[in-house]
Amino acid sequence: MSALPACPQCNSAYTYEDGAMLVCPECGHEWQPGGEAAGAGDELVVKDANGNLLADGDSVTVIKDLKVKGSSSVVKVGTKVKGIRLVEGDHNIDCRIDGIGAMKLKSEFVKKA
Repeated sequence: MSALPACPQCNSAYTYEDGAMLVCPECGHEWQPGGEAAGAGDELVVKDANGNLLADGDSVTVIKDLKVKGSSSVVKVGTKVKGIRLVEGDHNIDCRIDGIGAMKLKSEFVKKA
């Protein structure tokens, strides 16, 4: 019996081969053998208004007055946001802004600080 790698999602040791794919019966994840290194290139790529790459933990500056939905508050131009988190979706930056709280921002309205 050959030693198959554990599932990369749930670390189950009960993986099996199905043609050219490996399958985990516990979580249902399917992958190609040796594909873990290729999967590392699937990282989220987010660029600011100037085209600079953003990463988790970066600090950014708002480049346009932004109205806060459901509130009369406004995030002013020049507001510095520290410790951003990148997420998938239309608003691809999760952050906390002093005086306003948790927010999602679009990367096209910020520049890397």
